Amino acid sequence: MPPESTGLRNILGDPRLGEESTTVEMWELVAREHIRDTLARYHWSGDAGRIDDLAETFCADGVLEIRGVEPLRGRSEIVAFLGGVTGNITVSADVKPIVRHNVANVLFKEVTPDQAQVLCYFTVVTHIGLDHFGRYRDTLVPDGDTWLIKHRKVSTDWAAPNSAMARRAPDN
Repeated sequence: MPPESTGLRNILGDPRLGEESTTVEMWELVAREHIRDTLARYHWSGDAGRIDDLAETFCADGVLEIRGVEPLRGRSEIVAFLGGVTGNITVSADVKPIVRHNVANVLFKEVTPDQAQVLCYFTVVTHIGLDHFGRYRDTLVPDGDTWLIKHRKVSTDWAAPNSAMARRAPDN
């Protein structure tokens, strides 16, 4: 089946084998790539300690909700909180501090022209090695030619006893 001008065939199944296939519209493919770019800019900025740039991946009134912490509302609260976290790494490290977030299994639960629900896993490596890992649950909205985080819920599932960044996950 040739691609149509309004969308591309997504090979999730083969109708000849009784499997369903779906069509993804071009606007959605573009939106997904913009969202992936926003996620990458968030992590690259944070890992480099450029917290103001990280905050720019949020809507002006965006919310960062970290399990066990009062939700941070707006870019200034996000910058103030995360600036303290990155400052602690520099102070506590006996070696050059390093932070590397790795995001995996980005799952687009829902994508409409007005909003996207995106889930993914993260692992964080610091100068101690594996520092912590968990999950993000994001709501993103379009803003001009990009998509911004409206709400990010962070759930840390595990943290090393000597984590440079994370609070210990509650035992449950």
